[in-house]
Amino acid sequence: MQTVDFLVIGSGLAGLTFAASAPDKLSVLVLTKRQRDETATALAQGGVAAAIGQSDSFDEHFRDTVDAGAGLCREEVVRSYVQSGPAAIQVLRDAGVNFTTAESGTESELALGLEGGHHRRRIVHAADATGAEVERAMLAWCARRPNVQVLEHHIAVDVITARGQGQDRADDRALGAYVLDEQTGEVKTFGSRRAVVLATGGSGKAYLYTSNPDTATGDGVALAFRARVPIANMEFVQFHPTCLFHPQAKAVLISEALRGEGGELKRLDGTPFMGSYHAQGSLAPRDIVARAIDAELKRSGDDCVVLDMTHLAPDFLEQHFPNIHATCLRYGIDMRRRPIPVVPAAHYQCGGVLVDVDGRSALPGLFALGECACTGLHGANRLASNSLLEAAVAAQRAATVAADLPGVDLGRIRPWDPGQAVEQDERVVVAQNWDELRRFMWNYVGIVRTDRRLYRAQRRIDLLDEEIREYYWRVQVDRDLLELRNIANVARLVVASALCRRESRGLHFNVDCPERDDVGFGAVDTVLVRGAGSEVVYQPFLGRHDRPVSWPGWSS
Repeated sequence: MQTVDFLVIGSGLAGLTFAASAPDKLSVLVLTKRQRDETATALAQGGVAAAIGQSDSFDEHFRDTVDAGAGLCREEVVRSYVQSGPAAIQVLRDAGVNFTTAESGTESELALGLEGGHHRRRIVHAADATGAEVERAMLAWCARRPNVQVLEHHIAVDVITARGQGQDRADDRALGAYVLDEQTGEVKTFGSRRAVVLATGGSGKAYLYTSNPDTATGDGVALAFRARVPIANMEFVQFHPTCLFHPQAKAVLISEALRGEGGELKRLDGTPFMGSYHAQGSLAPRDIVARAIDAELKRSGDDCVVLDMTHLAPDFLEQHFPNIHATCLRYGIDMRRRPIPVVPAAHYQCGGVLVDVDGRSALPGLFALGECACTGLHGANRLASNSLLEAAVAAQRAATVAADLPGVDLGRIRPWDPGQAVEQDERVVVAQNWDELRRFMWNYVGIVRTDRRLYRAQRRIDLLDEEIREYYWRVQVDRDLLELRNIANVARLVVASALCRRESRGLHFNVDCPERDDVGFGAVDTVLVRGAGSEVVYQPFLGRHDRPVSWPGWSS
């Protein structure tokens, strides 16, 4: 068993910021399941939201965030995070991130973009490839830290807990993780003396169409759920309104920043339509834009709508959006001369592991950061570019808090026991289940939902989950099987959460209960925990992690 002070699972902005912010005297091991730069962070286009403009204020950033969050933001968290925005930007700049500067300003003045839901220009960015620049700089920062090690092609199997090791349940805590080394096929044991940090990103691969990388299989949420940690608000899946529609395109995001600079959403016949749905038109919050496009496609029967930039100067488009322009050209689309065909796709997981403002979960020694966590910043709908803000701020705070944790005696942790597992002989089971799950999640648990579709999805996930669990315990694990197991756990949580919420709010819209309920159960978080077996138990959030209440019909 290899032991470290901090075991970080995930190499995006959240995980790398935590690692680089840890004290030099404490060892950090970062595990990433593919190459270290193959993350959702690296694909982010827009930027980091921060109220640093002269005409901006923390109060305005707060109001925009809370308005987008549709009544479910934890206001004390929102206020704390937006006030930390300027300091987080400075930390990133100190780490070597080269943000775009204002054309008419000095070197220290940053260019600020505008995105949907924002009433001020506050998006700090690096052209239209902010995430790639952030990922590059953070990896370089970690490489300069002698106490930080990064291991590629290592995928976590399960969090090791004191309870799982047969120790006193009253003193349950995270002790490390069992991890598959893909290069050897061996499941290794990693112990963590101070904290295990989940920074695994989101779960967009639960859906057939997504802007997410192939790594986004909900690993952190699934790991925490199996460790009996509360999971919150998984019904709020954000669908980005504008992904490139092209038969050869895969996960090509068309940034919201294009609409911030004047891009207009139109029907295929060239008529604008967003003015009929929201006063901000094409710059409305993402949940409204995604539902509007979904409604237009169902009404017209068209395959896509278009984002028109042709009224803007060609030189302006090339200069401000060089990567998007080049990407579109690869698919035969010149955004300077013709509109870009776009459709919504699963983009961001607003729920996740329930944590406090510093990233601490209900399980001592287990932190969750970034997209896999639910801090309460996003509420029922994330405001554009608040994701990288949350990842940076939460990671810096978590590192400060975790540094003060005492190291624990890990005792004797049992090594991984494969039992009587045999080599996989039916890989078609994994491929078939993966394809079926993603299709019914897209068709039944998408942008617009109904009770009938949700119950159909629940029945199918029950059958799939049984098949996957039986297969998992019978064969030797590999990455495909582990990711299928995780995404099945996440799908179960999304469906259960959606059925629990008897209203429509933010990203969750149910035709059978279309009104928002601010009086009854609607104004609280949906919190789920794992029961005695694999069943899901509903637990109303009352400001603390206790008082579980069984919800009829939720046992598997």
